[in-house]
Order: sequence, then structure tokens, then C-alpha cells
Amino acid sequence: MLSFIWSLIIGGLIGWAAGALTGRDVPFGIIGNIIAGFIGASLGTALLGSWGPAIGGFAIIPALIGAVILVLIVSFIFRSIKKK
Repeated sequence: MLSFIWSLIIGGLIGWAAGALTGRDVPFGIIGNIIAGFIGASLGTALLGSWGPAIGGFAIIPALIGAVILVLIVSFIFRSIKKK
């Protein structure tokens, strides 16, 4: 149970960092950060492997790159929906 909570915290921080690096807000606040961190970590690991330092079960560098990609895609989609 404690490792799951730790993963939620690290996932949220990765999502927050991705939003800060891109200068775009992740929709849905903290929950969006956690989701972006988790999905971004999966995306980054699938694309880049699991190299670099790992914290909370996430390889930080690929997870952050994946989260940045995800934040850019999601912000583009939500911006397109708002224009309609």
C-alpha cells in the first residue's frame, strides 16, 4: 500500500514538472498531474526504455520526457475543443 502511495506522489510530481517545463496547465489539477505522470511514465518507458535514475518505480528521465509529450498532446486537444 505504501509503495502505491509513493508511486502516486512521484507520478504527480512528474506530471507537475512536465506541465512546468511546457508552460501549460494539465487539465483537472492534481488528478491530471498524477494521470499525466503515470501515463507519461508508461509512454516514456515504452519509447525510451528504463534508463537513468529510478524513484518510486519510475525511471525519471524517460518518464519526464513521456509526460512532456503527453501534456503537449492533451493541451493541444483541449485547446482544439475549447475553440469549437
